[in-house]
Amino acid sequence: MRSIRNLATATATATATAVAAGLLAATGAVAQTFPAKPITFVVPFAAGSATDQLARALGQSITDQTKQAVVVDNKGGASGQIAAAQVARAPADGYTVLITTNTTHAANEHLYKKLSYDPVKDFAPITGLGKGGQVLVVRADAPYKNVMDLVAAAKKTPGKLSFGSGSSSSRTAGEMFKQLTETDILHVPYKSNPNAITDLLGGQIDFMITDTSTGVPQVKGGKLKALGVSTTQRNALLPEVPTIAEAGVKGYDMGYWFAAYAPAGTPAPVVARLRGRLGVGTERASAKNFYDGSGSVAWTTTPDELGKFQAAETAKWGKVIKAAGIEAE
Repeated sequence: MRSIRNLATATATATATAVAAGLLAATGAVAQTFPAKPITFVVPFAAGSATDQLARALGQSITDQTKQAVVVDNKGGASGQIAAAQVARAPADGYTVLITTNTTHAANEHLYKKLSYDPVKDFAPITGLGKGGQVLVVRADAPYKNVMDLVAAAKKTPGKLSFGSGSSSSRTAGEMFKQLTETDILHVPYKSNPNAITDLLGGQIDFMITDTSTGVPQVKGGKLKALGVSTTQRNALLPEVPTIAEAGVKGYDMGYWFAAYAPAGTPAPVVARLRGRLGVGTERASAKNFYDGSGSVAWTTTPDELGKFQAAETAKWGKVIKAAGIEAE
């Protein structure tokens, strides 16, 4: 009887091993032919935003490498929650990828009491894509010659001035500005930074701190005036513009990052293929033009490195948001 049981156990084990080996082989085979159809890049912000520009540059590179189309699907709104939730619920086959920023994967969980997605459990990290900074801009005809002029005006008329934001990075940058300058400035939310820029140009808001790829072209075109950049070093695109800290707001430092995520459960070999294609994409001319034109830099990682980086960034953004006095909505 014991020998029969042992035989049954051995048979079951062998069967399970064979099934597992078969699944592994099948997954590997799928990865070797991936992609076999068009890929969708879901972007949490509007067309023309920094994330959108990068997604389109990388998408073109993947098409060049694989001869498969890449569709960019812009799903702005709710600080990226709509896009993130869409990808979280997509099939875990590698054909739906979230091209996003720290907004959805580091800041939002501190800004909202309830998210429509879990930034950790619902995703498989693929790779980092880039890092950059932001720029504080006002209309070209605004009376402020520098950052401290703006601060003085805000202190003279508490609650009268307003700033816009179309991402958590932009909002947190504005809130940190308020906190460090001890000013009362109204926040006006938008679906995306380009929308906020439109209202800034139209005089509906007084200033914003936006990604350089959105703000710099307006500065170069003479429509907006740059008063300061958000990082601790000056931006190569605006070498004459001081950092916000240099301009008088001591301790100010607020950058951002781009990264790619697939739905949780996406096979590791498929994630590896995506990482490889995206990595090559960051080195191609179209992406380099984006990095150079936006004042950002290419940055790639392994999936594990991105996961650890995201965890550290989530903790950092939590501290920044708490220090800025932002309450979760």
